Amino acid sequence: MNWARGSATVVSLAFCFVGCGSSPGATAPEGSGGSGAGASGSTGSSVSTGSGGAGTSGPAGSGGVDGASGGATGGGGAGGSSTGDATPVVEPALVVSGPNDYWRTGAPTEVTSGNADVTVDDATTYQRWDGFGGSFNEVGWHVLSMLGDAERSRAIKLLFDAAEGAAFAYGRIPIGASDYAMDRYTLDETPDDLTMASFSIDRDKEKLIPYIKAALAVRPDLHLWASPWTPPTWMKSNGAMDGGRMKDDATTLQAYALYFAKFVEAYAGEGITVEAIHPQNEPNYETRYPSCLWTGPLMARFIGTYLGPTLAERGLTTQIYLGTMSNDGAAADVAILNAVTGDSTAMKYVKGFGLQWNMLGSVSGLKSRNLPILQTEHKCGNYPWNPAGLPAFNPDRPPNDHAYAEESWELIRDWIKAGVTSYSAWNMVLDTAGKNLDSQRPWPQNALLTVDTASKTLNVTPVYHVFRHVSQYVDPGAMRVATSGGDALAFKNPDGTIVTILYNSGNSAKTTLLGVGGKKLEFSVPAHGWATVNWE
Repeated sequence: MNWARGSATVVSLAFCFVGCGSSPGATAPEGSGGSGAGASGSTGSSVSTGSGGAGTSGPAGSGGVDGASGGATGGGGAGGSSTGDATPVVEPALVVSGPNDYWRTGAPTEVTSGNADVTVDDATTYQRWDGFGGSFNEVGWHVLSMLGDAERSRAIKLLFDAAEGAAFAYGRIPIGASDYAMDRYTLDETPDDLTMASFSIDRDKEKLIPYIKAALAVRPDLHLWASPWTPPTWMKSNGAMDGGRMKDDATTLQAYALYFAKFVEAYAGEGITVEAIHPQNEPNYETRYPSCLWTGPLMARFIGTYLGPTLAERGLTTQIYLGTMSNDGAAADVAILNAVTGDSTAMKYVKGFGLQWNMLGSVSGLKSRNLPILQTEHKCGNYPWNPAGLPAFNPDRPPNDHAYAEESWELIRDWIKAGVTSYSAWNMVLDTAGKNLDSQRPWPQNALLTVDTASKTLNVTPVYHVFRHVSQYVDPGAMRVATSGGDALAFKNPDGTIVTILYNSGNSAKTTLLGVGGKKLEFSVPAHGWATVNWE
């Protein structure tokens, strides 16, 4: 846990439920506006965590992927946490949430008889867990800036604070424009500027850097990594922000390596440490927003011959991750993975992998390398191609509803069980319309928090609670442990607490018995609801 404790053994639970009227001892919930999130659409004025003061976090650790028997650990992960000097507290025994009624506190019942529905085996361990995160984008800070100081501060705490929020440990920074920038730009549009004389992050100082610094003020040990959606246009085959291919001549590739180094150095000058870079967002997609195609051999050559050596020559410790890959069903994505992992020169510099969207199937094949595997972008929902079994596409606004929260649980669960070491949301904050930089891509997307720009109010969406009920209680440095029965995940924190997250997909509430640490804990999991149990 991220909080200081008294000496007494405690049982503390957090639940995210649909219809939790049967939960015992519940106190007033946090209000949460937005679609499907509150009967009156209220924003709520406070967060009821019942968690007391926050402890201080420990230094960055080495991260990595561990086998069931405790394998080798790779570099660059988030470190463990210490209890610090905060006043000892006893956490709430129960927190319940659901549509129209999120985040209530109460208590479970310890029983001595009955067969456990879910059993935790903390002697069987899998990968080390390094934490959850999200992406910093210009649009997010733009809408947060419309709020008053108190509400903007509350939003940042909801995302990054260990006592009052989701305790995110990772943050993604776009290098130049993402598809949720205010408009298209790169950090050096002077043609053939091979020495980066015109390189500048002045644009980032307007929105991205204030957003990042606000997060760092709440979470000083936040781990930051960065990736571009597009290189400068003069480095591309089509001379445009959208689409096109990376040029493959040595002069351009060396200039691009310097571009990355200048980015890391410029951010360091702002007091922001960029711990890792991923060379290209989704290198197999040529899209109607900032993007760039790469081949596998070119990516391997760029990393091994230009990017890795340039960072080293300039004395930078920033690591290189192979990412962010997005579709293992596409031959080109598999070819990039195979080309880079099969190139010994490139792999001297690759310290981890960044996978997202449809790359789940590639996780198992990468685990043997004992390097961190980051899930780098959560699916945003409201899909224009209308996949079977999910709500129909809404071209006007994202639903930000409980159905998306349930889809999100399945994604988070499956990626973590596959073996990733961290998991990141895409947009942490958007307005309620959820639209990106222009009409070239009419795809309104969900977010964890939304801002009603007309009323200048903050809304907490259902999917935020799914993230929080795993991320707040599972500390960096935890080990995932085995469970049997039910739909569940479990972790053992560095301080010995065991965190179990359960989901009930049924249409009626279920009285559930959890076996953990030799105890049996009984509680009701509502229909389509979650329970997170923290046992010490």
